[in-house]
Amino acid sequence: MIGISPDSIGSHGKFIDKHNLKIILLSDPEHQIAESYGVWQLKKFMGKEYMGIVRSTFLIDPTGVISQIWSNVRVKNHVDTVLKQLI
Repeated sequence: MIGISPDSIGSHGKFIDKHNLKIILLSDPEHQIAESYGVWQLKKFMGKEYMGIVRSTFLIDPTGVISQIWSNVRVKNHVDTVLKQLI
């Protein structure tokens, strides 16, 4: 599994250590990957608009084809949902 966000490599390292993760986290500070996948979008919070990541999961098969997309992901139980799709 690979995660990508605009956060720094240093913050990714701390996050991985804090949560004892076994995944790869890549840094996309210029949000080029996020834009290419369509997840860098206009968001609204408390009446303010800003650009940010719409948390999403892409299931990509070994040939590079996207076989499933989950948008506006909520963390709770999401791993179970993705794992069920893999079985």
